[in-house]
Amino acid sequence: MEQVYDFITFDCYGTLMDWESGIAEAFAQSSAVDGVTLGTAAVLAAYADIEPEVEAETYRTYRAVLTETARRVARRFGWPLSEERASFLADSLPNWRPFTDTNSALRRLGAAGYRLGILSNVDDDLLAGTLRHFSVKFDLLVTAQQVRAYKPAHKHFLAARERIGTRRWLHAAQSYFHDVIPARALGIPVAWINRKRSAAPDGGHADREFRTLADLADWLA
Repeated sequence: MEQVYDFITFDCYGTLMDWESGIAEAFAQSSAVDGVTLGTAAVLAAYADIEPEVEAETYRTYRAVLTETARRVARRFGWPLSEERASFLADSLPNWRPFTDTNSALRRLGAAGYRLGILSNVDDDLLAGTLRHFSVKFDLLVTAQQVRAYKPAHKHFLAARERIGTRRWLHAAQSYFHDVIPARALGIPVAWINRKRSAAPDGGHADREFRTLADLADWLA
């Protein structure tokens, strides 16, 4: 297949990294210290509700977002999380692991000649801890700390567009809310990595849809 793109960017947590497993493990381990047992599905649902609310408030670092989100999730379940341990979620992030297909897909894309990038709602130092899990180097990193905003705000995409220039660009992401909707609004080609086979919440669609990163690599490489 003739390459129709030069640059492929990815959301990181949820697309490249198995962040739900990382979040669930962090909550399970920290709550157990206080003798509290939390259901995984309930924790993830509460996190999905609360984190976007925290991000939409006044800008704070992602470490602060994770800490405040953990506080609010704990309160929802009546878990008396102490302030001294409220940073457990941010502290755990560098240990979150990639999906099993992530590194092989990235290597295939890199070997095929694509330049690779990450657009992530994270701080630079937290992303640095994550980068050690990847077997490729990225040509572009755009973080929330750099643009002082969180997707689905457009600043990540506008910064990436400025840095990528005229090269042909595809963005790939798992979150329809954080990535597909703003990319479509800006006219950026977007591939939805729909691991859970979810329905588009707005009834729309991405330019392409795949179940896994391996499927995306099959198409591109």
